[in-house]
Amino acid sequence: MNATTEQRVWDPLVRVFHWGLAAAFAVAWFTEHQPHVLAGYAALTLVAVRVVWGFIGPRHARFRDFVRPPGEVMAHVREMLQGRMKREAGHNPLAGWVYVFLFLSLIGLTVSGMATLAAEESAGPLAGMVAGEQESTSLYEDDEYEEHEEEGHAESGGRDWEEIHEFFANLTLALVLLHLAGVLLGSLMQGQNLAAGMITGRKQVDNEDTQEERS
Repeated sequence: MNATTEQRVWDPLVRVFHWGLAAAFAVAWFTEHQPHVLAGYAALTLVAVRVVWGFIGPRHARFRDFVRPPGEVMAHVREMLQGRMKREAGHNPLAGWVYVFLFLSLIGLTVSGMATLAAEESAGPLAGMVAGEQESTSLYEDDEYEEHEEEGHAESGGRDWEEIHEFFANLTLALVLLHLAGVLLGSLMQGQNLAAGMITGRKQVDNEDTQEERS
């Protein structure tokens, strides 16, 4: 086992984002109506802030630090299969891509949720764009047929967006479970509690990785 040094890795904003997003997703998953909608808005806001922080934040918060090329990802997977895992200061190459896909899935989840709300209830930030498109009908239709068509379009549009929303919900849940499995496996292989590190901001890092940071 390589010699290690404990160091501060995760800045306060990354930690607040991590646990805030976990709470928002849990609330959205287990609730309906207003709490569900508010949790979705909170999740989208957190992701937006995290994306900006991924470009201007400290080293280990930046995308360029943990979005690695495919070769490094495959090398990391091979090491895992051999029962070895380097104690890196930031996210490992595989975890980095899981986070990227998780961010994208969360964006799809929240946007499709707002579109569903707009299509079904003409509410939310997208109400004018999504619901408005469903109201256009021919000027030559009689009132009864026009009303029927509007209702049919609205119901169809709502179902379509609801199916998309459900797809992203299941995809996001799968990525969250993959993340949790990775944290558990990494904690066991590295001999440290990685989840606790997201509370304290500190983790054990291989000395060679510490030297690279200082150079």
